[in-house]
Parts: sequence; C-alpha cells; structure tokens
Amino acid sequence: MKFTGEFAVAAPRDVVYERLNDAPFFASCIEGVRDLNQVDDTHYTATLETRIAYIKFKFAITVEFVEKVAPEKIVAKAEGTPLGVVGRLTSTASATLRDDGAQTIVAYETDVALAGKLGSIGQPVLKAKAKEMERLFVKNINAAFANGAAAEANA
Repeated sequence: MKFTGEFAVAAPRDVVYERLNDAPFFASCIEGVRDLNQVDDTHYTATLETRIAYIKFKFAITVEFVEKVAPEKIVAKAEGTPLGVVGRLTSTASATLRDDGAQTIVAYETDVALAGKLGSIGQPVLKAKAKEMERLFVKNINAAFANGAAAEANA
C-alpha cells in the first residue's frame, strides 16, 4: 500500500529538516512510539503500540535512515514484528522538503507491506488507520513547532 501527501510546517526548511532528522523528536510526534533506542548513527529500535480495528498490536520496530540530503530529503526503512502475533510490517518512507515563503512544505511517500494476520485485516481498515496516524503526526509536529521546537533547533 502506498500513501502520499503533503503538509505545511511554520518554520524554515533547514530547521524542519534538522528536527525531522532528530529521531527522538520525530518519534515523539508518532502516537504510540515508546522505548526509542539508538543503535548507531543511522539505526534505531523502538516499540510501537497501536490499535487496528478491534485488535491491539505491539510491534518491535527497527528503523534505518537510508538517505539524507540536507535540507531536502530523508528516506527511512522500517521493519516490525507484532509481539504475540504472526506477521510482519515493512515500510519505506521518504520526505522531501521545499520552501514556501516562511513555511516548509513536507511531501511524503510511504510504501507499507503487511504479512500474516496483519495483512488479513483488509486494506480499507489499514488505510483508515494510516490516515488517522497521519493526522495525529501532522497535528503533533505542528504543535511542537508552535511550542518552540523551531527555537530549540536554532539553540
């Protein structure tokens, strides 16, 4: 499944890039991410807890930043295994940043594959969950910038 879209952030592109490149900040904007650990400069592990339809899932996730072109583009690959359920989640996500006056437009593309019990849930349910997660991420990132994340990045 592919998901694409874009959203605006009220901050300069270099500041938005630096914050999106900061794994703890990025993870803090995704609902349900816990226990983020840095393995090395480009690899992280975390736990993601979410509810899809009537089923609650807890994933062990590994993330690798595979491309970074400051301040224009970030690409990451993630793999996850739901704890206690047979299945697998893999995704590749890219964000391309462009200036738009005093704000930055973040265009994204995410390609997600689900196997096992996850894949049997059905695409309409999974797409609805992805849209919900997108809405929350955009809300959280804009709230963080409104609350001074941009100022912190310049400190």
